[in-house]
Amino acid sequence: MPRTFVVPLLVAALLSAAAVGVVAQEPGAPSPSSRPEAAVSSSGASNPSGASAPSSDERSKIRVNSNLVVLPVTVKDQFGELVPDLQQKDFRVFDGQIEQSLDLFIMEAFPLSLVVLIDDDLKSKDAAQMSPSLRAILGGISEHDEALICRFDLSFYPGDAFSADFDKLWSELKSAQEYAAPSKTPVTAPVSSPSDHAPGIGEPTPTAPLNSGHRPTKALDDAVHSAAELLRDRGLARRKIILVVSDGANGAAFNHYTYQDTIEALLRDNISVYSLAVGSTLTKHKFSRLINYADDTGGDVYYASTSAAMERLYSQITEQARHEYTLAYVPRGTDRSVLYHKVEVRVSRPGVTVKTRPGYYATPNSPASGPSAGAPSGGTSDRR
Repeated sequence: MPRTFVVPLLVAALLSAAAVGVVAQEPGAPSPSSRPEAAVSSSGASNPSGASAPSSDERSKIRVNSNLVVLPVTVKDQFGELVPDLQQKDFRVFDGQIEQSLDLFIMEAFPLSLVVLIDDDLKSKDAAQMSPSLRAILGGISEHDEALICRFDLSFYPGDAFSADFDKLWSELKSAQEYAAPSKTPVTAPVSSPSDHAPGIGEPTPTAPLNSGHRPTKALDDAVHSAAELLRDRGLARRKIILVVSDGANGAAFNHYTYQDTIEALLRDNISVYSLAVGSTLTKHKFSRLINYADDTGGDVYYASTSAAMERLYSQITEQARHEYTLAYVPRGTDRSVLYHKVEVRVSRPGVTVKTRPGYYATPNSPASGPSAGAPSGGTSDRR
């Protein structure tokens, strides 16, 4: 049985309290019921029936604690499948080196506020595979979700508005398919201009410009930042996600926002970045920007080179984002005057991978509550 959605009032209270207390680690800091046509994820993201919602006592605690740290947590087994049946007693959370007591544990699914961010600047052969796959995105969107279809190259092209209307989203995806498809402009001959002149001795013959359907640069960081701004004011009862469909290329010189600027914006508003990395050559080095966004926001990256593979993955990505565990605690025994805090989540079950945000920044001017926890370096996952 699929997990039931969390009571909106409860989640609103949770995230309202968390918003003033949680900002994600930035790079460079000491390491920071579905529609009938919807595809069903093979990830096993289900929950045993009878899972209870948090009690009214927990709801009260959320409302009065402004320093609550909220961690969306994904747990996968050795085959990369989601592990849906863990309980609160299976988790241990460390703030720095100090173990914390959880004030809240939620395993019910969250509805999504989803920005689909589509790369308009792919190489022709990659665009030919990606463009027809976009229709499958709707297979991962449930009736409880809302989505906004956006595009980017050197500029950012926002959609009209968030919507849960299937027909509207389908129309916007068809439009995005046309923009993302390979260019149909034929190879052109040289065009005369006022600067043309009779060739001098030894001057090389000009080469006809070719339209390859791919510009060499794009502004990925700016696009993700713009998507984060669109998600900033979405409902507090929702999981806020950016799904980037891209080859991961980024022209740093063309961005107005740095990577660190963008990470701060994402984690300030509890936004996770998931990516479908597309391309005929699938190497982690090529997709390092997408991997960094996933690692630093608690998201994930999936890889595909063909339309068929892409279509299978869209619903898996949204199901993973929807079915994260949510852990929350008020830090105890840590020095709240220390800006950066490293977070580690462990589970008692062997052979699983745990993924969450790697850290947070304490609320400015919070009173100290104990000795400094420091900010030890380390990865974002714990394998047990």
